[in-house]
Amino acid sequence: MIKKTFIKQIVTSAVLLHAMAVLAQTDPAQNYPNRSIRVVVPYPAGGTSDILVRLIGQKLTEKWNQQIVVEARPGAGGLIGTEVVARTQPDGYTLLATELGSVMVSFLSHPKPSFDYLRDLTPVMAIAYSPHAFCAHPNLPAKNIKELIALAKQRPGQLNFAASLSGMPLMAGLDFANRAGIRWVYITGRGGMQTIMDVVSGQADLFFNGMLPTVPFIKSGRLRLLAVSSEQRIAGFLDTPTVAESGMPGFFTGSWQGVLAPAGTPPEIVAKLHAEMSRALATPDLKERLAQQATEPRYTSPAETGKALIAERDRLVKLIRDTNFKPGA
Repeated sequence: MIKKTFIKQIVTSAVLLHAMAVLAQTDPAQNYPNRSIRVVVPYPAGGTSDILVRLIGQKLTEKWNQQIVVEARPGAGGLIGTEVVARTQPDGYTLLATELGSVMVSFLSHPKPSFDYLRDLTPVMAIAYSPHAFCAHPNLPAKNIKELIALAKQRPGQLNFAASLSGMPLMAGLDFANRAGIRWVYITGRGGMQTIMDVVSGQADLFFNGMLPTVPFIKSGRLRLLAVSSEQRIAGFLDTPTVAESGMPGFFTGSWQGVLAPAGTPPEIVAKLHAEMSRALATPDLKERLAQQATEPRYTSPAETGKALIAERDRLVKLIRDTNFKPGA
């Protein structure tokens, strides 16, 4: 009797272990994460993507007790770091934190990209929107959009516009110049922070750039804020007009930061990442930090983010065609 009971216990245990194994296989997120997560930022350190993912990463580390390791892999307008993620094992332990539009621009303008941005990556979420700050060096004799356009027409091809190669700020500059009927020289750098320093140092005259890394330089007086690229004026800068209301109706651009994973990442893991990143963004201290620098948290679902990427692709294709944009121009 004791022997039969013992055997029955062994069989029952085996069945339970098997059931647990099956459950683990069918729910990859159950034990995720059980080691550190690498987040690749395809730009130099100090830009908007880098700042945001470090803020969120701190919250995730506190929640999961696993390190979020941020790795800068700049180059080719964000394509190098993006390809690293696109070619990585889709297990949720390597992610991409990027400016969604900028990488799309790089992909569209590259003659022979080695991967497909929409096919080889899967959206996790858009995490934040920040309007572009349209800034000039304080010594530039233009204090608003009207004066800037007049100055650019007086000095065709003499003003220098700083931007990361193929990034969304560059697209904003192209769009603005195209609408205004002006020409300026594009100085393309290696990242958002370099473009800031190019204008602060006087090597370039003006730029569009994300608010998050730019606001401290505006507040210190090292940059002059001419306008913001949002649809409406933003809190903290209510005296600053939008580009649209400064004589360019419909002008709307900005920095949409997001997180993507390699295609094939289990949807359960994608859902868990979305839930925890949304929770982190909703914490009062992080919301306050972003609000101080005119950045709005976003909680868009993977499906919504995917649709937004397709819409942005279509818009950028038209802009590139209309302005005859060429990489390095």
